Amino acid sequence: MGGRLDIEMPVENTNIAIVLVSPKYDGNIGAVARTILNFGINDLRIVGRKGEWSDEVRNRAKHAQKILDSCKIYDTVNEALSDCSVVVGTSGKRELGDKISFRHFVTPEEITDRLDGVEGRVAFVFGPEDIGLTNDQLHECDLLLTIPTWEGYPILNLSHAVSIVCYAWYSKISSTNSKTYYDSRLLDPELRRILKSEVSRLVKNMPTKEHKKHGIEETLFRVIMRGLPKDDEVHRLLGVISQAADSFQDLDQ
Repeated sequence: MGGRLDIEMPVENTNIAIVLVSPKYDGNIGAVARTILNFGINDLRIVGRKGEWSDEVRNRAKHAQKILDSCKIYDTVNEALSDCSVVVGTSGKRELGDKISFRHFVTPEEITDRLDGVEGRVAFVFGPEDIGLTNDQLHECDLLLTIPTWEGYPILNLSHAVSIVCYAWYSKISSTNSKTYYDSRLLDPELRRILKSEVSRLVKNMPTKEHKKHGIEETLFRVIMRGLPKDDEVHRLLGVISQAADSFQDLDQ
C-alpha cells in the first residue's frame, strides 16, 4: 500500500527538470521529491544546499528515495540551467494595473499548451519559501508562471506549488489527445545564451536613454522566447540582431 510499480517513466518527462533555489525547510525538499515522482519526473536540481539529507527529508520523500539519491546539487542558478532550452520561473507575486512592465505571467495550463509536442530540456524554477525568486533571478527566465490563487492569500507552500505545475504537465501528456511523438525541437541551450548576449549587445549600443535600456532588453528577449523559436529561426533572427548591433556600435564610434 502506498508503494510504486516497477514501470517505465513517461518518455515525455525525460527533459523536464524541477529546480529548487535555496529551499529552507527539509520537509519541503522531501515532499517535492515525492510529488515529482508522483507525476513521473525524476530530474530534481537544488541550488544552494548540500546534498546531505536529514531524516526529515528522507521521511517526507516516502518511496521517492531514488529522487534524492540522484538529485543534482549546484552552487548557482546559471549552473543548474546550463543544459536547458527553456527556463520557466515561478512566482506568486503579481503586478497590478494596465502598465505591467515585468511580470507577464502565464498559468500552468498555458505553459503545457505551449510546450506540447516539443523536444528540449525545460526547467521549472521555484524560489525559497519565504521570498521566492528574486527579480534578478526572474530576469534570467524565458517565461514566467503563476498559479491562480485567491488574492487574499496567494502564496502557496513550495511542495504544493510544485505539485500543481507537475499535475498540469502530466495531465497534458497523459490525455488521449496528447501527442506521442516530438514534432519540433526547443532552442539549443548554447544558442539561447548567444541570443541573450546579442540582444543585450544590441540594446547596449542603441541610441536611447540608459534608464530605458534594461526594460527594452528584457522585453525583446522575452517576446522572442515566448514564441518558443527553433534553432533555424533564431539563426535568422541573430543575423538581423547582430547586424543591427554592429551598425549601432559603428555609429557610436
